[in-house]
Amino acid sequence: MHFGNSDVQLENPAHIARLKEVFRAANRHRMAIAIHMRASISLERPYGEAQARAFLDHLMLEATDIVVQVAHLAGAGPGYEDPPANEVMRTFADAAARKEPSTRNLYFDVASIATPDITPEHAREMVERIRKVGVDKIFYGSRAATPTNLKPREAWAAFRALPLTEAEINRIADNVAPYLR
Repeated sequence: MHFGNSDVQLENPAHIARLKEVFRAANRHRMAIAIHMRASISLERPYGEAQARAFLDHLMLEATDIVVQVAHLAGAGPGYEDPPANEVMRTFADAAARKEPSTRNLYFDVASIATPDITPEHAREMVERIRKVGVDKIFYGSRAATPTNLKPREAWAAFRALPLTEAEINRIADNVAPYLR
């Protein structure tokens, strides 16, 4: 699912109602869900704590038996310099740290968010979010090697440069999504 391209608005009750149907159907058929959750940037849709809470409180409760994977640590990538996405990810990380039931099946990928020019502050924030969610809930990935994206080797080097421990990096590198096992 791609919320930004589909102009999904998590503050819209009609959108939540329709998405609940989709999440219920996916759960019923044991189909994992992968979501590019970042709200439309070009349409300047709201995106922050309220949207994260709506996602957790309404949609994730419908996904009791399936994995839901949020792409790019809830951002759009490339890079991590997206304050609204960081707020969404902070909300998710705090909920995971509190062990809210709605986070039990919630996973994240870090595709294209670590870049060679990431600021130390953003790198620390990203690592804080990863640790709060739990490294076992993080999947490494790179984006397609296009002229505007990092090549896989460069993306991996940028990820390895984050202030994670070697054990954390190795754990993330070895993680396999439950739907691929």
